[in-house]
Formats: sequence, C-alpha cells, structure tokens
Amino acid sequence: MRTAKFQIGQIVRHRFFPFRGVIFDVDPTFSNTEEWWEAIPEAIRPSKDQPFYHLLAENEETAYVAYVSEQNLVVDESGAAVGHPQVDDFFDGIEDGRYLPKQHHAN
Repeated sequence: MRTAKFQIGQIVRHRFFPFRGVIFDVDPTFSNTEEWWEAIPEAIRPSKDQPFYHLLAENEETAYVAYVSEQNLVVDESGAAVGHPQVDDFFDGIEDGRYLPKQHHAN
C-alpha cells in the first residue's frame, strides 16, 4: 500500500474528463462495487491497488459526488473555489487554495 498523493481539502481536476472538485475522503485502495468497476471501459479502467478519492465534484452543468483513482487526478491550479452545495457540510472555508476540514469536537 502506498501513501495518498492528495489530501482532504485539496482541489483537484480529472486528468481526462471536464470536472473538478474538492477531496472529502480517501480510500487506500478501491472500495466500490464490482458493477461500478466493470462499468468503466476496459481501455481506461484504473488499477484497484491505488488510492481512490471521494470528491465534491462539479462540471459546467451540475454538482455531484465522484469517486476517482489517483492516477486520474491532477492538482487544480485555477485558484477558483468549488461551487458544490455540500462544501460547507465538510469544510470551514478555504485558505491558501485548500479547504479546511471541519473540526469535530467531542461533547
């Protein structure tokens, strides 16, 4: 197992498809359904033995949650905030181009 290249709160974009987002969770290796896996065309299907990232994603039409392999992500250098409606559920704002995860306090 290897260390994840990207971190929670980091803004990334897909290497091939026109969407970007902020990472809100990381799986050390593939952790989705086999049906999801098989729906990816074999020619571009990533290996399962790498980190996979949960993104609050957006494109020009909509906002959604995406599950993306590390090999298919690159850092988003645009400096623009992510407009996903759930950003405030996970993060306390943005600083130096990164979202700050909400701090959970014990009662």
